[in-house]
Amino acid sequence: MGRILSCPRCQKDDILRSHPQSAREHLASFIFVAPFRCLSCSHRFLASHLWLDHSTHPIDRREHLRIPVRLYLSFSGGKVRGEGTVLDLSMGGCIIKCGTQVHADDIFYLQLSLGDGELPLEVAAMVRSVSARGIAFKFLRAAQENKRLLAFVQAQTPDQPDKSSGKVGVAA
Repeated sequence: MGRILSCPRCQKDDILRSHPQSAREHLASFIFVAPFRCLSCSHRFLASHLWLDHSTHPIDRREHLRIPVRLYLSFSGGKVRGEGTVLDLSMGGCIIKCGTQVHADDIFYLQLSLGDGELPLEVAAMVRSVSARGIAFKFLRAAQENKRLLAFVQAQTPDQPDKSSGKVGVAA
């Protein structure tokens, strides 16, 4: 049986192996060292992956860190309009709970309410999938470059790296 890693910051063993992002992480892979991310505190660290119990530490295939949220959202596209609750959000997209019937590859214009007194965040997105969990939207390229979206996501995850840019997020 293999060993199980724990997070050096919070000591929990809820860890996912990540893909290398920097030159340092790619070089480390030659000596069997890989990046890991703690699901509890989001701390990212390097550790040897030799003799690990790989069923306990699966590879994280997400490009962007998901942030659990509860935000109101409305959307429209063509003749379809709907409302829902955003369950999680990232720079790449979001998952919402909604009763409106949509189909994969439909394109919508989303309006996310980020807080009282703020104008809604407006982004274009495509339906990636529809499941019992909800509707998964993938933001279109222009949305991923939205500075308000980036600032909101970074504010929800202070001191965490943004996978899309490699920069450390600062509460903004």
